Amino acid sequence: MYQTILTELKDGIFTITINRPDKLNALNKDVIQELGSAMDEVYSNAEIKSVLLTGSGEKAFVAGADISEFTSLDAAGGAALAAKGQQLVFDKIENCPKPVVAAVNGFSLGGGCELAMSCHFRTASENAKFGQPEVNLGLIPGYGGTQRLTQLIGKGKAMELMMTGDMIGAEEAKSLGLVNHVFPASELIAASEKILSKINTKAPIAVQQVIACVNEAARGLEGGFANEISRFGACFATADMREGTTAFMEKRKAVFTGK
Repeated sequence: MYQTILTELKDGIFTITINRPDKLNALNKDVIQELGSAMDEVYSNAEIKSVLLTGSGEKAFVAGADISEFTSLDAAGGAALAAKGQQLVFDKIENCPKPVVAAVNGFSLGGGCELAMSCHFRTASENAKFGQPEVNLGLIPGYGGTQRLTQLIGKGKAMELMMTGDMIGAEEAKSLGLVNHVFPASELIAASEKILSKINTKAPIAVQQVIACVNEAARGLEGGFANEISRFGACFATADMREGTTAFMEKRKAVFTGK
């Protein structure tokens, strides 16, 4: 079905693997288009509970954008490229009502770092490297990098990384809050699946509301507290809330249906 990505659904976890290992999984028009289609499938397929996004091979998650596509663009073309990518993929991932986790298995640079940051959180292999080196090309991040890196690690360090174009390793990324966990490369996928399997046992509507509220907080959206109150109230109208509270009282494990 897809030419540049691989997809697999197992136990509610939909794994999307960017599959251009010879190009270090660089993002080009085809990858963006197919990632957008795969995310549409995530939104529409009730069997998909959560998403694991990773890259093929041992070297790279996504080593950046395909620079050869940049050379013919003018100002309007560059803006259109960024807008299309954000609309098709990055915003779709960030606002997905189901958890999307990036398992970063190597280089995560430029558009690759931005792709990882659009996910709800990140795990990394010990050999992972992160960076926004766009200034080396006379550019800035265009897929939300200036906004999301600042949200995740703070203004000072985000400024430094984007102005120097420096790369950081997995442990530093973890200490900055860019990644949640660092695992040996051989254990990355299994360990990430374990986290998603745990999330998949929770109430899907509640998880969806957590994603919406936390995204608003990260954006500094006015009205975040009011929206939390409203969504908290909405949870009381769900069958899952009745099941969760009843199971707690009955000292048994809750079985959620997403209703």
